[in-house]
Amino acid sequence: MSSLRSHDDTWDIATSVGSTAVMVAAARAGETDRENALIRDPYARILVAGAGSGTWESLLDGDLVEKIGAVDTEAAAVFEHMGSYQAVRTHFFDDFFAKAVDAGIRQIVILASGLDSRAYRLEWPAGTTVYEIDQPKVLEYKAETLAAHGVQAAAQRREVGIDLRQDWPKALRAAGFDAEQPTAWLAEGLLMYLPADAQDRLFELVTELSAPGSRIAAETAGVTARERREEMRERFERFAAQFNMEHALDVQELMYDDPNRADVVQWLAEHGWRSHGVHSVDEMRRLGRYVETVHRDPAGFSTFVTAERL
Repeated sequence: MSSLRSHDDTWDIATSVGSTAVMVAAARAGETDRENALIRDPYARILVAGAGSGTWESLLDGDLVEKIGAVDTEAAAVFEHMGSYQAVRTHFFDDFFAKAVDAGIRQIVILASGLDSRAYRLEWPAGTTVYEIDQPKVLEYKAETLAAHGVQAAAQRREVGIDLRQDWPKALRAAGFDAEQPTAWLAEGLLMYLPADAQDRLFELVTELSAPGSRIAAETAGVTARERREEMRERFERFAAQFNMEHALDVQELMYDDPNRADVVQWLAEHGWRSHGVHSVDEMRRLGRYVETVHRDPAGFSTFVTAERL
């Protein structure tokens, strides 16, 4: 179990799990600025800029990898790989939603949505409703920040401000969700912050709420060897101060390293879904964005899972 987590912990946009949403948004902003960008998120930089000071400011520096490389080439490769991974992940799940709406699905649920801006930046057919579930303070920050910049959602967006450890299905229904209609669900950047039993319970509830034809996409939780985590922590500490990252949160400490975690593809296949998994490394290679690093442990990388309710 993570040493920084408890069964009733909460957060806003700049603390604990909430701060990871800002770092992910910073990665999307960085990718958007690339000439050969895989995704375009015009709102990511706005959301990062309003979050106050933090490590994410350094992540917005387009020359960061080059600067780190002058000090530690392996660390630079890791940082470049992380940025490319975020871009590939976003691209994969954007495509998932495009295919879902092409199939006629008009009800979308983003679990632990954080600073996900898909409700604003993707092209949604008329009549699409996007439900975003997350901590109330996180949803409030996103909505107020984008509204202050005159940004409007491209679909009907409904906030469900509740912790996923609470009765979120009840809150989702109260917001207008119709379990009789096919739904496209997304669990991106979520499962690693849940213990194994909570992951199972999440998918059980999603299954109960999913009409035939519903779809789900999820990013599995990779498992990084303890020795590798410690090595990277020590390497990071050696140059953190030089790049204004000395107060960076150790994201690994927020995650649950649970060896009993169910295989998501298998779990879904056994509970009424037709499921398929694509290893993130394979997807990165397909898109020409894989970065070689000294330590390559396939178990440490996630799988992108998609499934359809039978």
